[in-house]
Amino acid sequence: MLNYVHDIPTKVFFGHGAISSLKDALRPYGKNVLLTYGGGSIKKIGLYDTVIGILKDGGFNVTELSGIEPNPRIESVEAGVCLCKENGVDVILAVGGGSTIDCSKAIAAGVYYEGDLWGMVENRHGVLKALPLVDILTLSATGSEFDGGGVITNLKTKQKLGNMYTYPAVSICDPEYTFSVSAYQTAAGSADIMSHIFEGYFSRTMDSDLADGIAETILKSVMKNCPVAIKEPRNYVARANLMANSSVACSGIPEYGKQGTGWPCHAMEHELSAFYDITHGVGLAILTPRWMRHILKKDATSLPRFVRFAKNVMGLDGNDDMQLALQGIDALEAYFRSTGIPMTLTELGIGTENFEIMANHANAGGYLKNAFVDLTDEDIVEIYRSCL
Repeated sequence: MLNYVHDIPTKVFFGHGAISSLKDALRPYGKNVLLTYGGGSIKKIGLYDTVIGILKDGGFNVTELSGIEPNPRIESVEAGVCLCKENGVDVILAVGGGSTIDCSKAIAAGVYYEGDLWGMVENRHGVLKALPLVDILTLSATGSEFDGGGVITNLKTKQKLGNMYTYPAVSICDPEYTFSVSAYQTAAGSADIMSHIFEGYFSRTMDSDLADGIAETILKSVMKNCPVAIKEPRNYVARANLMANSSVACSGIPEYGKQGTGWPCHAMEHELSAFYDITHGVGLAILTPRWMRHILKKDATSLPRFVRFAKNVMGLDGNDDMQLALQGIDALEAYFRSTGIPMTLTELGIGTENFEIMANHANAGGYLKNAFVDLTDEDIVEIYRSCL
């Protein structure tokens, strides 16, 4: 088990009626609020009116940035920074899922960033000076409500890059605000939660019992509660468990004491999203079992971790370790398919035309040489091809 340092400076209000804390959460930061949100779903469920009512009652001055994309774009970051500067914004209130929160983090940091904002996205850095950020979560998926990172897309350069910006000061997480999330997005979001776990679980560190136990519990909880939420969208218990799983999965907690991996499936999926603007969780679900089979075949030393996964997560047993490992991967793929996720790139209209350049981007500078099993550009192309 390796040394680690962890600091999450985010206060979370979780559960029914948590929005009652919004006024007090915003008050310490000032009166001028930038309200950010996406395509209008918060208006359909009445959350927008609730938020506006609370802000007016609290005497806040509100500037709005709407239309933030599912894969948030640099143009939205630029627009948000301009609004903050023009209106003397004191605090950002992000209402939505991970895309809105990610974009809002970049806006918060961009207000103080000197230079081109895409340069802020491209250049590796830690947490930056930023405006305070409060969020109200409406989708269980990315965990952006409980971490400092964000992913921003540049469609002109076909890049989708993750970086650190700022942690939310406060996250308001009421599972009832996810009741209206569609079955498709519930499945995709759940696949994203699981991928956040897989990226750290499949590590060369085998003796971090706490991290592995938390990881396995979250995976089993997602697979238990996602089908319930799809069948019964207003099931509070299922939605609450998915929301809690989402926050912890990407918080760093399930990676305590573990060797880093570079998050290979995310690196590969970001290329798919950058080139084809697909739903992030869907891309991850398609890639993950193919990546698993590829690395298991490439490096036999990965076998014990796959056996543990098959036994502890998928509930399988057997005496032939290789057969057991493969059965575990098959069971995972079958689970994804059962939630209604398309499980091939062909179904999404994606062909082979960009595989080489996507692999080169994902593995720039040999980025994935220190993954759980090292990946070359050729490996990545082969994984993409297996997804067709």
